[in-house]
Amino acid sequence: MGLCARRRGYALNPIRPAAIIFDFDGVIADSEVRANQSLSESLTAAGMPTTYDEALRDYYGHNWQETQRRIEARFGRALPADFRETHRARARARFMEGFDAVPGAPAFLDKLGSMPRAIASSSRAEYIDWALGLFGLRHHFGDHIYSADGWARGKPHPDIYLAAAKGIGIDPADCLAIEDSPTGARAALAAGMTVVGFCGAGHIVDRAAHGEILRGVGVHHVAHSYDEILLKA
Repeated sequence: MGLCARRRGYALNPIRPAAIIFDFDGVIADSEVRANQSLSESLTAAGMPTTYDEALRDYYGHNWQETQRRIEARFGRALPADFRETHRARARARFMEGFDAVPGAPAFLDKLGSMPRAIASSSRAEYIDWALGLFGLRHHFGDHIYSADGWARGKPHPDIYLAAAKGIGIDPADCLAIEDSPTGARAALAAGMTVVGFCGAGHIVDRAAHGEILRGVGVHHVAHSYDEILLKA
């Protein structure tokens, strides 16, 4: 099975991954708008005024440990001791208003057949498992959900991608990674993977501009939707 990305009516050179490793938020779950809205609201309520755009700009793609470091460096003081739990409650309420998979993700997963795949995410494993169940996609990944939450080195370090490749038993050089954030793309590239920069989720307002940012990071292909990631027999 080969895979290629298509842009503006032409196909890029086919790539033939042995496995696909997916980021989660912004690649499988269309969650980044709600996540960053709730983070900006939680920080503002804690006396650290933050807009949605600032949250997306400064914390997008990082695990909680790095996000907390960045927040505390920005404001010069520690977060309240109960901040993460308070924020989780706020975020859960916003997610329960209704969110879904990224358009095209379920159909794309259905096309993979027996190709090995995994998730390599900065988010909590419990949240990923819950969201996959909500979307009806849990069966696609089995035990291969890898979370960098709690790790000292999250993205852009390659550790989570290397762990996912090891978990599915595939050499990182033979894996295709699908990432929407520059931070995550850097992690997958550092792991030695072929990387598709994905621009198909709701938080990406200007897909062309975001694609150029990802190209600047060094991704091998850019796809503005799952329709542009073509599986080829």
